[in-house]
Amino acid sequence: MSPSLIYLVAGARPNFMKIAPIVRALQARADRFDFRIIHTGQHYDREMSDVFFDELGIPKPDYHLEAGGGSHATQTAKIMVAFEEICQKARPDCVLVVGDVNSTLACSIDAKKLDIPVAHVEAGLRSGDMRMPEEINRLVTDSISDWFFCTEPAGVDNLLREGKGQDVVFHVGHVMVDNLLYQRDQLDASDKAGLETEALKQQFPRYGVVTLHRPSNVDDEQNFHGIASALRDIAAELPLIFPVHPRTRGNLEKFGLDLGPNVHLIRPQGYMSFLNLWKDAALIMTDSGGLQEETTALGVPCLTLRENTERPVTIDEGSNVLVGTDPARILEEAAKVLAGQGKQGRRPALWDGKAAERIVADLDRLIKL
Repeated sequence: MSPSLIYLVAGARPNFMKIAPIVRALQARADRFDFRIIHTGQHYDREMSDVFFDELGIPKPDYHLEAGGGSHATQTAKIMVAFEEICQKARPDCVLVVGDVNSTLACSIDAKKLDIPVAHVEAGLRSGDMRMPEEINRLVTDSISDWFFCTEPAGVDNLLREGKGQDVVFHVGHVMVDNLLYQRDQLDASDKAGLETEALKQQFPRYGVVTLHRPSNVDDEQNFHGIASALRDIAAELPLIFPVHPRTRGNLEKFGLDLGPNVHLIRPQGYMSFLNLWKDAALIMTDSGGLQEETTALGVPCLTLRENTERPVTIDEGSNVLVGTDPARILEEAAKVLAGQGKQGRRPALWDGKAAERIVADLDRLIKL
């Protein structure tokens, strides 16, 4: 009996970090599973070299769809056309999609129209904000998926409320945390002298980290001005290191924003270099969904500069505080952290580095040979 064939879809660097633990878990069950890694090419990333895949402990993608950029419609359409062709040439037993990017949406639609089961990892997350393209992708993907692998209880609750059956919704933990723990161990055992962020850590024994990229923060001049003023004030007490997204840097210049001498702008970092930086930070301020979760996993104080979050477990149990974009609120919560009075969180249930093993065990039962 031949192994079941699974297509693992990834469109951007964070997606590969999510599928990497699943790849390793599937490799451990080579008697039962075969897999192909599909890189849709949704985002070009110069950091995704051979070394990147070596760090993840996975092989390079089997297919590269080279979708590239463009509008949401253009990008989604390119991915759908290319992925459909692959599925028709060699039909898989399951298409596994992760997260909430356009690749997630496009490939799940293709699979369902070809009557191929779809497994969604990170299913059930909801922000309630339909202005976010990711929220639309999450809703549509979950509306047509067959099997749902959830990172937290809120995801399970959302899916059951939306009418999904308990027999297809699974609380398994978080593959991103699997990867985080795996790569943290690699980092601890490596020579960090060559990392750009190591020199900064030597220069600043105590520091904070900032990441901003959401349009609601960096494209809105009023919001960005308010955030910038808060960062400038916090940096007077705590040096801040800010890996700057290209669009964010462009808007800093466009809006004439001066963050002051204690906010240190650096280029975007590779995963290991950035992990080396933020894991030892005194404070993180971000609008990233993934970083909310990773900081909770390692117990690093995090202020989320958004009005909502689709990851409520990081608030309810973790080290994350949702502060919005009001400068006074940002300063108030930052002051608590710097005074040693910040929120003390805990790592949520099943965020133990074994989520991928649980997913593969469930797929072993679900996929019918």
